Order: sequence, then structure tokens, then C-alpha cells
Amino acid sequence: MAVAMKIGVEEIFAEVTYQKKKIFAEVIAALHDTFKKGENKALLKCLGSRRRLYRLLRLVIDGIKRLNLPKKNTKSWIEDVKKGENLARKCSKSLRWICCLKVCCPTESDEDSARSCEDDTEANSTRNNGAEISLNLKITLEKEDSNLDKKRVFCGVRRPPDFTVGFDKPMMELKTLLLKEEVHQLLLTAPAGCGKTTLVQMLCQDKQIKGMFANNILFVNISKTPNVKVIVQNLFSYKGYQPKYQIQSEVDAIRQLPQMLSHIGPNPILLILDDVWLGSESLFEKFKFNIPNYKILVTSRTAFPRFKYAYNLKQLNDVDAMTLFCHSAFLQDESSYIPEEDIKKIVRGCGGFPLVLKMIGGSLCGQHAVVWHSRLLKWSDGHFFFNSDTELLPHLQKSLEFPDDKIIIKECFMDLGSFYAEQRISAAILIDMWAELYELDEDGIHTIANLQELTIRNLANLEMTRKDASEVKSYYNEDFVTQHNILRELALHQSSQEPIGQRKRLIMNISGTNLPKWWMEQKQQPINARLLSISTDESFLGSWCNIQAPKVEVLVLNFRTRTYTLPEFVEKANELKVLIVSNCGFFHAEIKKFQLLWSLPNLKRIRLEKISISSLCKTLVPLKSLRKISLFMCNIGIAFENCTIQGSYALPNLKEINIDYCNDLVELPVGLCDIVHLKKLYITNCHKLSILPKGIGKLVNLEVLRIRSCIDLSELPESIRSLHKLSILDISDCLSISKLPKYIGELCNLKVLNMKGCLRLCNPLPESTIDLKQLMIVVCDEERAKLWEPIKDVLTKLNIEVAKKDIKLNWLLK
Repeated sequence: MAVAMKIGVEEIFAEVTYQKKKIFAEVIAALHDTFKKGENKALLKCLGSRRRLYRLLRLVIDGIKRLNLPKKNTKSWIEDVKKGENLARKCSKSLRWICCLKVCCPTESDEDSARSCEDDTEANSTRNNGAEISLNLKITLEKEDSNLDKKRVFCGVRRPPDFTVGFDKPMMELKTLLLKEEVHQLLLTAPAGCGKTTLVQMLCQDKQIKGMFANNILFVNISKTPNVKVIVQNLFSYKGYQPKYQIQSEVDAIRQLPQMLSHIGPNPILLILDDVWLGSESLFEKFKFNIPNYKILVTSRTAFPRFKYAYNLKQLNDVDAMTLFCHSAFLQDESSYIPEEDIKKIVRGCGGFPLVLKMIGGSLCGQHAVVWHSRLLKWSDGHFFFNSDTELLPHLQKSLEFPDDKIIIKECFMDLGSFYAEQRISAAILIDMWAELYELDEDGIHTIANLQELTIRNLANLEMTRKDASEVKSYYNEDFVTQHNILRELALHQSSQEPIGQRKRLIMNISGTNLPKWWMEQKQQPINARLLSISTDESFLGSWCNIQAPKVEVLVLNFRTRTYTLPEFVEKANELKVLIVSNCGFFHAEIKKFQLLWSLPNLKRIRLEKISISSLCKTLVPLKSLRKISLFMCNIGIAFENCTIQGSYALPNLKEINIDYCNDLVELPVGLCDIVHLKKLYITNCHKLSILPKGIGKLVNLEVLRIRSCIDLSELPESIRSLHKLSILDISDCLSISKLPKYIGELCNLKVLNMKGCLRLCNPLPESTIDLKQLMIVVCDEERAKLWEPIKDVLTKLNIEVAKKDIKLNWLLK
């Protein structure tokens, strides 16, 4: 049998008139004394036994007696308490009891009577004007399957915590937005643990807000499965109104609520719907009424797109985070006995989340400096915050509850833990990973949709560049994702709940020579992970132990050293489909043992970041199954340009090449034109590229050619006329191109031409342009648009899209 007793002292005081507060003050004071003495600490959360319930009931009786109030007022109260105590003793094991202190809401006449009663009490006499002040202790019996929201009985706003930091500016910004005349519905969104409810509580204590809305601030905590009927009943009770007829259904509730709201003036009304879950957003629509001066403020971990006005609460900055942590850990002097560097490391690890800072700070309060340092070492060694603070995990896990049809979103969230904290993760990487792991489309549309879903839930942050019509559904190479450190910690924790050998994703962080113990074991069992991520730091010596990873399909290798050796186990990873080698160090790195990849029968995608490609040319091996290769910020070198690529033999199935931000690339290898099965060629942000191979026309299966932001490229080779399957040609921001190829009209399947930012392209269009019968979209600036006007009557499908000026500084962040 469970006895669940929840007492909201602050809620009680938000509900009662001055006279009732005075009468009840000593009872509450007695309860507080009990809390402070530590006699009933569990009472703060949930009383777990009938004995504690009896103690509380007895405490209330004693408090009432000590008030020395007239017996005719107190007799009924004491009788109610005793009845409740006797009833609790008879509680059945199959039922749940909820004990809640409820103070009846007064009408205006009640308040007048209360004031009179207060005056007479001071004169040691009581006058009853027909409005009796009553304190009822209700013991409510409910079935286990009741849908009643037990989290909050009252609709008043609790006072904010005594100590807050970093909320003054957000509170002013939120208030300014809320008070705008055109704002009727406002969303406050942030990840779990950022302090959304605290911010709302502070807002409601603001003098301007209280002066405007007065007693018409209605606070409703929305549960995971909200009950509209119960919510409306509580609102009626809170305002002291009786429904015209009994509320028997949700429809009844919604019909009667606007009538009550219309009569509680003259002040404006603010309805706060706190903690609305994803999937319950339709609830907000039910509370929208055409009532003058009626506003709705919704708080949620989800950034619902339907809201026109929204405020995104950010995490605390470093200074405020340090202040809150030191307060929670009772560190009056930050450097008194705990090393300052240890404190800073822990605060940084908390990621600016107030909830995390308070809980971690509280867990370390009063601990010896050795304990602090030990805890810090455990966290840096992969033992997460959540392992040491059991109260923190449930709060953040609420964000990871997904319906069955969206469980893949949760998997995608946990996959983001495969990269360094705060790393800018290219959307192109995730497209490659998820195309193989979850069979998502190779163009990336579903991957971007999943990332947008995570962004809406505040579990990640997708940064997308502004796109032209030709790019919306096909080009995401310039988009990236970031994830806050504490959310990454949550992803890592969720991924580590199963034994090593049973995990479907295995994420390892290795520092120096500190390899995981299980890796060193001689009788090591094979791991069954489909995704394996290994991140090493600057001190890693490159000494690998052999592991058995026969089922790994995606391998992510993050490192920071100038020389990196591929692990030996790669040679036997026969199911490997995606290899991502990412150098996060300052200098370009050389890769050793690249030849281990030649025997892999299923390797389809390789992405190399900040790698010296010239070193690979010495050990080039045939990759028969490879379909896509991506080079990002790689050092190409002359060796690559002179490298002989036997396309038909070494890369017989290669379909896509991506070369991005390779700043020393001057020209492409001639042998590239022999990869006749190539369908997509992207060469972007390679500022020194000055010429394309004359034989590019041999790529007869090419469908997409993007040569973007290659500012030294002066012309396209005439052989491009042979690319009869080409549907997208993108030469945007190629500043040096002054003319289009003479026979461009022979591109009989060309549908999209992006020439935005080609500022030197001033010559008249080639005569053959009128033969581009399939051309549907041309993206250009206003000056270039004039060149196309004369032939718009001939090309009836053509739409000229004038691009907005977009100064891109993304390269500064690479």
C-alpha cells in the first residue's frame, strides 16, 4: 500500500485571504519546525507510511488548539481532522490515499467578512456575517487508475526559490514580449532543467505583472496525460465559481470555462500552462478563447512550431553558473578548501543547467577536497554525473520519452554522443551514418527531419544555412548540429546501460594509455555494437589492443594527434559500411595503415576530416564497394593532383565525391574523369581551385555538379556539353567565371542552374541557351536576371529566382 501525501505550503498561502493566513500561520510554522528538525524529512517529498500520516494529522490538531480561537470555529476543524485520521487507519491495501490541505476560495463578500472578523478577533470577540472561515482537511480516496493530476491541486503560482541567479535579464525580456499588445499566446521553451518554471514564478512576482493581472493569474501544471475536465474543475474551484451544470465531459468543461473567464474581470487574465509535453500541444488550442485581455503563456521542453511568438531560455553563463554552484555547495569562499580549478571543471561540466548545478553542488556540499577531486576524476574517466546523482537522471530522462512511431528519434539522439562535446557535427556525416543504420534516404531529407525534431525538443541544435529553391531538398553539406555537453552526457549514459557486449552502440573516450579494462582482457568477448565510436586525446600513443567487432557497420574515429594509425581490428570488420576519421587537432594529420581497408567487402562511405591526403596516395588500395568519399578541410598537396586514379579498377562503384574547404586544391587529378559511374561531384569552398579537367565530359552519368565558392575558377570546360544526364549545375559564388560554356544548350536534362554570386558573368548568354527546354529554375542576382529576360518567352518552364544577398562567414568557424 502506498500513502502519497503532498503538501504545498506555498500553494496554500497563494490561495487564502489575509485572515485565513493569520489563522493558519502557526499550523504551518509547526510543520516547518518539524521539517527543519529533520523528524519527517520524507514529508517534503512523499509520506511513505500511515504512521507519518497520523503524525501530521495530530500535528494539525495540536496547532489548531494552540491558536486559542473560539471553540465554535475550531471544533468542526478538529472533528474533520480526527475523522480523517480514523478513515486513514481503515485504508485498504488496494487503494491509494492522497492527503491534501485545501483552503476554500473566498468570494468578495467572504473577504469583507474576513476583515470584520479580524477586527473583532483583536477585540476578543467574533462576529459572524454569514461567511464562515473554514479550514477543511480533505482525505480523498481514489482508485489506482485515476487520471487525476496529483502534482498540483491549486491554480496559484508558487513563489520562486529564495536564491536565483541569471534570471533577471530573461525575466525582463519575457515580460516585454508578453505585454506586447499583439501577443496573445506565448511559448517559453528550453531543455529540461533550465529553470522555465522558476522564470515564470519570478515573472508572476513582478510588480508590473501583478498590477496588471492582479488575482487573475491562473497556473496549471500539465501532466504527461492531461485531463481537461479536472483542469477546468480546478480553475472553477480556484476562482470560487460553481459551474452552471455538472461537468461530465471534456466538452462540458471547454463550453463552461470561457463563461467563467468572462466574469472574473475587470483585470486581464493570464493562463499559464506549465510543462506541456510533446503530443499534448493540441491542449493549448482548447484553451484559446476570444476573450478581451486574455493571454496564454505555455512552458515546454518542446519548441512547438505553431507558436508565432516564442522565447528560448538559454543556459546560465559561466559567472552565474559558478555563483549558483557555490551557493548550492555552500562554498562561501570558492578557494577556501577546494582547488579552484576543480570547481571550474565541475561547473563547466554542468553545462549551465540550473538543475544540474544545484543537484551536483548539493551532492558535494560538505565533502572533503579529496572527495571532490575523486568525483572529478571519475567523471572525466567516463563515469557520468548521473551515476553519482540519482535525482538528476529522472528529470532529464523525461525529455527522452518518445512514442513508438518516433523511437528512431531517440536512437538518433544517442548517436550524437559519438562525437566530442560541443563539436560542430556536419549534417553530411549524420546522413551517411543514418542512411546505413536506419535505412534513411541518401539525399538526407529524413535525416534533416529527425534533426529538426531533436531541435524542437531542445535535445540538439540544428544550424541551417539559408537555401535557394534548388537546394532545399538536396544540399545539406553546409548545415551542422551541436549538442550541449550535459545532453551528450545523457546520451552516453543512456547508451551505457547494457553490458559492453550487448550494446548496439559502443562509445569510448580514451585518454593517454588508459584503455578500458574490458579491452585489455585476454578472453575478450566479441562486441555486438552496430555503431562504434572511439575518441582519443593528444596524449594517446596509438597503441591499440585488438578487439572483435564483427557487427560494426559505422566506425567513428575522433583524434587530436598529428599522426594516427588505424586500429588493426578494422581489417576484420567485414560488416563495416561507414568510416568517419575526424581529426579535431590544430594541424593536419597523417593516416597510417590505410591499406587495412582494401579487404572490406561492404565499405560504402568514407569521410576524412583534416587529413593529409598526400600521405594516402602512397598506399592507395582498391575499394571495390565504395560509393561515396568525402574530404573535409584536408591537405590535398601536389601528390594528390599528380596521383594516378584508376577509376574503373580501384573505385568501380563510386557514385559521389565531396571535396569541401580543401584550401590548397589547385586542380583535380586527371584520372578522376575515368570514374564513369560517378553521379554527384561536389567541390565547394576550395578557393585556389583554378581549373577543372578538360575530360570532365567523360563523366557521362553525372547528375549533379556543384562547384561552389571556388573563387579562382575562371571557366567551365567546353566538354561539359557531353553531360546529358546532368540535372543540377551549381556555380554559385564562383567570382571569376565570366561566361557560360558556348554549348551549354546541349545539357538536355538540366533543370536547375544556380549562378548566384557570379559577379563577373556579364556577357550575353550563349545562343544555345534557348535549347535548355527542361530548365525550370535559375538562381541569380538582379543583374544576372536581366540576362535571362529575353529568353523567358521561349523557355516556358523557366522560373527566375532572384537570390538575396547572403554574406557567408561559415568558413570562419571551420
